[in-house]
Amino acid sequence: MAALQQIPFSLQSKIPSPKTQFIHKPSNLSFSATFPSLKLAPARLRHRPSPSAAGARMSATAAASYAAALADVAKSNNTLDVTSADVEKVEKIFSEEGVLEFFSNPTVGLEKKREVVDEISASSGLQPHTANFLNILIEAKRIDLIKDIVKEFETVHNTLTETELAVVSSVVKLESQHLAHIAKQVQKLTGAKNVRIKTVIDPSLVAGFTIRYGSSGSKLIDMSVKKQLEDIAAQLDLGDIQLAV
Repeated sequence: MAALQQIPFSLQSKIPSPKTQFIHKPSNLSFSATFPSLKLAPARLRHRPSPSAAGARMSATAAASYAAALADVAKSNNTLDVTSADVEKVEKIFSEEGVLEFFSNPTVGLEKKREVVDEISASSGLQPHTANFLNILIEAKRIDLIKDIVKEFETVHNTLTETELAVVSSVVKLESQHLAHIAKQVQKLTGAKNVRIKTVIDPSLVAGFTIRYGSSGSKLIDMSVKKQLEDIAAQLDLGDIQLAV
């Protein structure tokens, strides 16, 4: 899969200034989900986890629950692939500087945030249930989980569709035929029904590319010049000497 095309969304034009007034009628949210309740058993641990570690685990659990709920809605609507494309768009939008800060800002009214979600949804072509999902996160004050939810949804989607994710990193954008060839090779290695390619630009590789696949990217195929230089340095016992290219 080639890198996402630029989404026609401008942060400056969508996020209102404090003086901007909106007249907005709350939308009827059709998205509904049941989240599993957390049952806490008496702890018998010798070492009590730190508050930060416990908080991280709770956030991960919440993100997984939200992602599973969104996947359930998409599956029931037969829109898993379309919703996955929506989630990629959401990931790109929230990677823009200031977007997450705006939606997390408690001084910005809920109606203004809904208005911006409506505009983002219209300009990006999001499915109604995806837009409703964003509104639910905003109302629940859990929009801070959006990046974790994106990762969790990707995992759920790949499991449901028997898809292997391969992250291809390169210095420059690879041609579609090269990505197709990589997908076929990953399919042979994994036996997956489908292979989804996600591209990343990484100038540090010098040239060539790397492929990560498997559970949490545990498997690596490194065809980069950087790796070749490191191997040469190791063979020559050059240690940390930097090789100029």
